[in-house]
Amino acid sequence: VHDIAKGAALMTGTTVETKVYSGVSNLVGNLPLEQAMQTEFEKLGPVPFEKGDEAFAEEIRKTLTNEDIAASFQRAGRHTPPELPLCDFVAPLDRPSHGGEGSTDVGDVSWVTPTVQARVATCAVGTPFHTWQTVAQGKAPVAHKGMVHAAKVMAATATHLINSPETLEAARDVHDNRKQTTPYVCPIPPNVEPPIIDAP
Repeated sequence: VHDIAKGAALMTGTTVETKVYSGVSNLVGNLPLEQAMQTEFEKLGPVPFEKGDEAFAEEIRKTLTNEDIAASFQRAGRHTPPELPLCDFVAPLDRPSHGGEGSTDVGDVSWVTPTVQARVATCAVGTPFHTWQTVAQGKAPVAHKGMVHAAKVMAATATHLINSPETLEAARDVHDNRKQTTPYVCPIPPNVEPPIIDAP
């Protein structure tokens, strides 16, 4: 990217200066941890939403596009979106990847130590990130029920791992084998310091 910018500057008789402020690595999975979490998630089942939650989510869903809704189901491993305001199933572990899941600094953590994440329903099916619909649902009972359920899934997974040292060992082996073939390279150059912003 830097060379492209330099080339464009040469072609236009201008100069270019670049500054890196941040960067994130992709999230790498860890199958032993994912299988442990999936086991616990399936035991707990989907988020226990109520009729009032579904009615609220249906009103939000009416403002969404068919494309947003279909994409949400694809990410969950389902191809034909039913008329479903809130996710009422646990997505399969072996679902195909469709991308579009955003970026996170947890990606860098996953290169340093075995990591697993829970994706739990906290909003109407098809809600795109960074929209007014996301904001409108952020403090609703739907979001709180989803967060509490996520905490239960994480706690159950932690208990599973404490009681299954062989799973932890397998997770570490998978992680170490990946590091040997593809070592972690921080996307932020070592000379970059956090920006200092003067207070007004």
